[in-house]
Parts: sequence; C-alpha cells; structure tokens
Amino acid sequence: MTLPRTRFRPCIDLHEGRVKQIIGGTLDSDQEKLRTNFVSDKSSAWFASLYADDKLTGGHVIKLGPGNDEAAQQSLAAYPQGLQVGGGITPENAESWINAGASHVIATSCLFNKEARFQPEQLSALVSAIGKKRLVIDLSCRKKDDHWIVAMNRWQTPTDLRITHPLLDELASSCDEFLIHAADVEGLCSGIDTELVTFLGQWGKIPITYAGGARNLDDLRLVDSLSRGKVDLTIGSALDIFGGSGVSYADCVAYNSTPAV
Repeated sequence: MTLPRTRFRPCIDLHEGRVKQIIGGTLDSDQEKLRTNFVSDKSSAWFASLYADDKLTGGHVIKLGPGNDEAAQQSLAAYPQGLQVGGGITPENAESWINAGASHVIATSCLFNKEARFQPEQLSALVSAIGKKRLVIDLSCRKKDDHWIVAMNRWQTPTDLRITHPLLDELASSCDEFLIHAADVEGLCSGIDTELVTFLGQWGKIPITYAGGARNLDDLRLVDSLSRGKVDLTIGSALDIFGGSGVSYADCVAYNSTPAV
C-alpha cells in the first residue's frame, strides 16, 4: 500500500501588485514596521507559468492587501485551474475568481465579523456561491500558551477560534482543504512549528497545507515524518527563486516527482 506523502506546494504572495516575501508578523497597516525579505522583478504570471511548466498543483496566490487584483488575475490566466487564490474573498466575489481561473478560493477574514467572531452564515454563503469542493478555509494562526488561535486581517487580529480537532471536523464538512500559516514564524526561515505540524497530522482527514518557517529540503522530510505524510508544505523565503539560499526550487520539484514508498 502506498502511504500518504508530504508534497511541496508553491506560492505567489502579492503586495502592492508585486511578488514579495514578507515576514508575516510585520504585515499590518503601519508600513514602517513592514519587513520584506524579497521583492521580485518578475511578474506573477512568470511564477505561475513556471509552476505550470513543472506541473505543480495546489499552490496559492495570496493578495496581501489592496492593489493586487490585476496581478492575481494575470497569474490565474497563466495557469488556469492550477492555483488557489486568497485575500479579500467574499461570498459576493468568490465566483468571479473561480471564473477567472482559480481552482479554489481561500477564505479567512470574511468568515468573521468586526469583533473577530466567527460567522457560520458567511461560510454557508460561500458554500452556496461556489460549492465546498472549490473552497479552502484559511486557518492561519498565532501561538497562545499551549494552543493556536486563528488570526485575521493579515494575521494581526486574533479571532475567537481556537484550532482543535473538533473544530477541524466541523469545518471540514464545508471545504475541500485547509491552508494554515504559522504567522509567528512566517518569513523567518527559522524552522517550522513542529508542534503545529504534528497536531495537524494527527487529524489529517482532508488535505492541509502548512506554511511558515521552512528553511531547507530537510523540512519537507520533517513535515512528512511528523504529519505521517498528511500535511503538505509551502516554502517561501528560503527558496532561491525568492532570493533565498536555503533550498533550490529545482530540488523541491524533484522531491515531488520522487515516488512515495
């Protein structure tokens, strides 16, 4: 029997219309606090075409704030049905992003009200608009004591949702996948949150992509071991195509093409 195996999943993070790698914890409304690891001189479409050529699936395009719609649309046009899109998704615009070529939309902030309380009716509206098979729920989070709290508004505002296995059970009936950034280590290339990856792998009932802190190819193997192959990994700032020195994109592509044992 072939066991599940962690896959490398690509990303395109957009800020002010450009492909960037940003330290997640600094991404708030105060631009003076923003810390950027990398700004590409290549377009979002260039990265999308690269992923298409290498047959990488399940990657995500994240719009970090306003001014990114055009760049996101260009990436989807370059790789139709090959990328998920998130950032500013609502029940009202979700279908338009599917029509623009996204395989899935990724929802976070629209699922909460201004007081950061979860609104199940918003989730129902999204499912009604596009169906659960087109929806990824983003449960990106911050560590608090011995648990994790979902964060919204570019990972700055803690919500009333604590990530637990019962919560994952409840939300899984309304989506196709989960995307979970560990915001405290996002962009730092200091190593993954091993406790979170292990916790997610212990659940592992639908696809989950983890992002945050990955620094080298060994982290792909570590996520595979800790999650028993049930959690995929996004690598951002450490990748050579994003100015990093920890791991080559070519090695990640080769890892994905290696058959699972």
